[in-house]
Amino acid sequence: MRIQPFGPWLEIDAAIWIPVGPVALLFQKFFRAFSETGNTNQVHPCIAAEVQPRQAVNIIPTPTTRFTPLHSLTQSHCFSPPLRLNPPPSHLFSLNNRILSPLIQIWKKKMSPLLFFLATFLLLFHPGSAGDPFAFFDWDVGYKTVSPLGVKQQVIAVNGEFPGPIVNVSTNWNVVVNVLNDLDEPLLLTWNGIQHRKNCWQDGVLGTTCPIPSGWNWTYKFQVKDQIGSFFYFPSTGFQRAAGGFGGIIVNNRDVIAVPFDGPDGDITLFIGDWYIKNHTDLRKTLDNGKDLGMPDGVLINGKGPYRYNNSLVPAGIDYETINVQPGKTYRFRIHNVGISTSLNFRIQNHNMKLVETEGSYTSQQNYTNLDIHVGQSYSFLVTMDQNASSDYYIVASARFVNETIWKRVTGVAILHYSNSKGKASGPLPDPPQDFYDKTFSMNQARSVRWNLSAGAARPNPQGSFRYASINVTQAYLLRSGPPVVINGKRRATLNGISYVPPETPLRLADQYNLKGVYTLDFPERPLKGAPKLGRSIINGTYRGFMEIIFQNNDTKIQSYHMDGYAFFVVGMDYGEWTENSRGTYNKGDGVARSTVQVYPGAWTAVLVSLDNVGIWNVRSENLDSWYMGQEVYVRVVNPENTNKTELPIPDNALKCGQLEKFQNLQTPHHKTASSSITTGSSGPLVLFMLLVVYITNFS
Repeated sequence: MRIQPFGPWLEIDAAIWIPVGPVALLFQKFFRAFSETGNTNQVHPCIAAEVQPRQAVNIIPTPTTRFTPLHSLTQSHCFSPPLRLNPPPSHLFSLNNRILSPLIQIWKKKMSPLLFFLATFLLLFHPGSAGDPFAFFDWDVGYKTVSPLGVKQQVIAVNGEFPGPIVNVSTNWNVVVNVLNDLDEPLLLTWNGIQHRKNCWQDGVLGTTCPIPSGWNWTYKFQVKDQIGSFFYFPSTGFQRAAGGFGGIIVNNRDVIAVPFDGPDGDITLFIGDWYIKNHTDLRKTLDNGKDLGMPDGVLINGKGPYRYNNSLVPAGIDYETINVQPGKTYRFRIHNVGISTSLNFRIQNHNMKLVETEGSYTSQQNYTNLDIHVGQSYSFLVTMDQNASSDYYIVASARFVNETIWKRVTGVAILHYSNSKGKASGPLPDPPQDFYDKTFSMNQARSVRWNLSAGAARPNPQGSFRYASINVTQAYLLRSGPPVVINGKRRATLNGISYVPPETPLRLADQYNLKGVYTLDFPERPLKGAPKLGRSIINGTYRGFMEIIFQNNDTKIQSYHMDGYAFFVVGMDYGEWTENSRGTYNKGDGVARSTVQVYPGAWTAVLVSLDNVGIWNVRSENLDSWYMGQEVYVRVVNPENTNKTELPIPDNALKCGQLEKFQNLQTPHHKTASSSITTGSSGPLVLFMLLVVYITNFS
C-alpha cells in the first residue's frame, strides 16, 4: 500500500502540543503504510519500536524518501529536531510542525471550513490531552532454534528475541501489547508483579482470561498504576516458561518522585534460571507420566550458557553473556529468576552488590557479596566498577540447597568485562555460601531484606507511611503444601489438601455472565483432614479487608509463592510448624512489600495483604512443576456496592471459551504476520480523523 504525498512540506514557526498516547498509536499505524511490502509487522525506523523514557526519535520521512521501501529506510531519513518521548512534567509530545503543516495544507484545500475547524479541534483539544502516556508494542511469540547448552533445541522467542524485549515505561503509563500467538498451542502472557489495578482481565492467567488460540492475536491493555520497580512477563500456561517467552519490565519513577540513590551510569537486566535440554512439551509429558523432572542440564544467563570456566564441565563453543562496563561507573543490575524450580545464588566476583529494590519496593540499602534469588523473584542492585581490571570477572548463578558435588554443572557463568581489562577471566569461581549444614544462613539473609521507610515510590508519601501492623486482620489462611501426592492415579501437588483443576471457563468470565457451578467459594482456612482431592475451590476475600496468609511448606524442597494483583508484606518466617504464638515474632515495622516470597522446606512464611484491588487473583507456587500439578488457588475480591468505580468493565476484545465459546467470533489463523488493534476511547476521534486524511489523500 502506498500513501500519496501530503502536498508541500511547509514549515511554520510555532510548536503544537499533542498528547503522547494517541499520537504514538496513530503515527505508528499510519506510517506503517509506507511499507511497499504490505507487511504490517514492520515498524517505520523513525518510530520507536519500544517507547522508553528520555529516548528521542523522529517520525517523519523526508520528501525525497517517502516512497523508499520500509526495510531500506534508516534513521538518516528522518527529520530533525526529534520528537521527545518523556518531556517533564506534562507527559505530552512536542510535535515538530513539519508533521502538521502538510496536513494543514490538505485540510485547507480539500475540506470545508467547518470540517477543517472540527478536525483541528479534535486534534488539539480532545479529552485525552491530559491523560497518562501510552506505550505500544507488537509481539510475535513463536519458536526459535538455539543451542544455549550446546544442543539444538526449540525455545519460545518474542519477535525473534530470546529472552524477549524489555518493556521500559514509567509510573502510570498505559501499556498496549498486541500479541500474535505463533506457537502451535494456546498462549497466555502474565505480568509478574504488575498489579493491574481494577483490571484482572489483563492478568494473563487461566482464572481470568481465555488463552489466545494458535494463530490468533489478542491485545493486552493495562496501566502500571502507582508502581515502580523491576518485574518480568512470561507465558503462564502449558509449562511454556520452561521454553522461554519471558522478558523484563522496568517501571521508572515519575520525574516528580525522587529515587533514593544517585542515578546509575547504566541499567542492566539479567535473567537467570535453571534449564533443561528437553523441550517444554517433553517436560510436560514427564510430569503427566508421574515422574520427577530430575536435575536440570544447566543454568542460563540471558538465554546463554556458561562461560568455559572449567573445560571438563563446560563444552567448547558455548555462547555466553558478556556485560561490558566502564571503570569507576556504577550500574543498576536487575536480576530475575525465571527458572523452573531451582533457587540460585547470585554473585559477581570481587564486587559488592548494594540492594536497592525488589519487586516494586525500595529496600534498606545494604551490601551483599552474594544473594539467594528464588524462582519468580526479582531484585535490583547497584554495583560500582571499583576493581583494577587485572582480568575479566565472573558473574555466577549457582544452584542452592543441593548436593553441589553432583550439581556442579547446574551453574550459570557470565563475564563482567571492564573496558580496560587486561585479560580473560580464569581460575575457580567465587565460592557460594558454605552453609550446607547451616539452614539459617539463607533465611537470615532473607530476613535482612527490609523496606526503606523513608523512600518515596510511585506516590509522594514515603513507602512506610502504610502502617500495616496497626491494621486488624479480618481473614487468616494457613496454606500448607507437601510432597506430590497421587490423586485418581495422577501425580498432583496440593494446597490444604486440594489440587486445583482449572475449569474450561475462566472464573472471572463465569462471574461476568452469571454461570453457575464453575467454582466453589469454600476453600478451607486450614488444611483439610483426610485424603487429598481435586477441586475448583477458591478463597472468598473481603473487599477492603486485611488478610493474613501463612505458607507452610512441609515438602523437602524450597518453594516460592506469588500473588497476582497485590504486593504483600513479608512479616515473618521460621522453621517448624506455624502456631498462633508465631505472630509474636512478626516484623511489625519494615517488612518489605513484594509479590513473590520463598518458603524454606520444613518452614513457614507469613504475609499480610490489604484486599483493595477488586478482581479474581491467582496465588500460586512459582515452581513450575508444582504449579503445573495444581498447587494454586484464587482469591475473589468483590465490591458489594453496585458501582463501576472499583473495577474496569470487561474488555471489548475479551476472548470467550468454555461455556461461552459459542459467542466467540473466530479469527482466521495468520501465522508469521503480526497485526495489532487500534485502541479506541479518548483517541477514537483522532483515529477517525487520521483515517479521513488517508482517505482524502488517496481518493480525492
